[in-house]
Amino acid sequence: MYEINKSSKIAYLTVHFDPHVRGTWRSWSGTVYYIAQALQKHCGEVSYFKPVLPCRRQKKIERIAIRSSQFLLKKQYTCDFFLAKSYAKAGARWLAGQSFDVIVAPAGATEVAFLETDIPIVLVEDATSKQLIDYYPQYSNLMKRSIYEMNTIQELALKKASAVIYSSAWAARSAIEDYGADPKKIHVVPFGANLDEPPCREVALAREKSERCRLLFLGVDWVRKGGDIAFETLLKLEELSIQAELIVCGCTPPEGVAHERLKVIPFLDKNDERQHQELEQLLMSADFLLLPTRAEAYGLVFCEASAFGLPVIATNTGGVPEIVREGENGFLLPYEARGDAYAEVIARVYHDDERYAELVRASRAAFEERLNWDAWGVAVKHILADVLGHENSSGDPLKSLPIMPSSDRENMDAVVCSHNSQTTDLYQQLVKVFTECSLVLVSTLKWRPTL
Repeated sequence: MYEINKSSKIAYLTVHFDPHVRGTWRSWSGTVYYIAQALQKHCGEVSYFKPVLPCRRQKKIERIAIRSSQFLLKKQYTCDFFLAKSYAKAGARWLAGQSFDVIVAPAGATEVAFLETDIPIVLVEDATSKQLIDYYPQYSNLMKRSIYEMNTIQELALKKASAVIYSSAWAARSAIEDYGADPKKIHVVPFGANLDEPPCREVALAREKSERCRLLFLGVDWVRKGGDIAFETLLKLEELSIQAELIVCGCTPPEGVAHERLKVIPFLDKNDERQHQELEQLLMSADFLLLPTRAEAYGLVFCEASAFGLPVIATNTGGVPEIVREGENGFLLPYEARGDAYAEVIARVYHDDERYAELVRASRAAFEERLNWDAWGVAVKHILADVLGHENSSGDPLKSLPIMPSSDRENMDAVVCSHNSQTTDLYQQLVKVFTECSLVLVSTLKWRPTL
């Protein structure tokens, strides 16, 4: 078996996200940063790809297409093929002339789908395109063209990758069942808590219930995270004669949602030391993390809650069950459950001191055993060793020149044979969009009011 060590050279390929920042959307909520740190610590020497976005003119055309489809067709549109080809071209330029053992691409299906290289590729993902479509709001009401492009890019990326590491079994199943991915190269390794300095074990286990049941709702999207259900839970607990308070952090409830024991903290910046400490204090002082989320590919906040020994009450959806195990570090309710069901679970545990203490201990144990980045790095080290051992089984050295295997080239040609260049590809897509927009406009102009 190939022995991976700190001298192994890892090309870290990401265009969408900045691997040098933490705790913002620019770094996948910090995940891209923590993946890189875990790779550097456990797997080898990481070299970062500097994002090279398409030129301004192409981006401008893309924005026109997106806005036109939204305004005239009332549909979402994305230029996935165009962006994927642009990223592949930039990635190939960066790789050329350099020597790497492996490419690791976090959330990188778009980056690698058309990438021409024989360096083994390892994708790190939390969901497949099929799972995202009509699940997350930003991937709903898509044009058929966009759905086709997203699924095609996903399929190409899965074929091209030597290994794919998913954060949950939910996502891994989709890769195999929906895209026919080879089960031998699909792996499940949960992401860790995005914390530089998690609380020490003694502090986490010293948690005690507060006199008033404190519920922490932590999320940036009130609707998608189930804020209305969380508010219902507060009211239902009141009906059960349990004094409770709901702390909303990360978003603002809509107008009309108000209560004397509802506290709202619109935003806390993890990169600001004072605000970061305030966030940690919220996690330490709460009795439950309550998040009846409507759509969740994974849910890093659940990992962070476990680091603080904070029991979770959430929805059984998406990749959440990979983190929250029923009765161990929290409870998962059915998607259709409303505030009364959540309140009943919380009331039952809150009234049982021994059961609550068990949840606290099990939550911290879940973090220490499986929901931390060291555990992820160690597991991935073995996966990379298997990938490189397989690539080297013939005795030939790994190459670093960007040459695409003929089988992959034939697969790509069959899918995109009509797209001879990035510019042609984009313009052909624009023609489709504007044609549909024109048909809508013409049909509208045919009608005239009777004077």
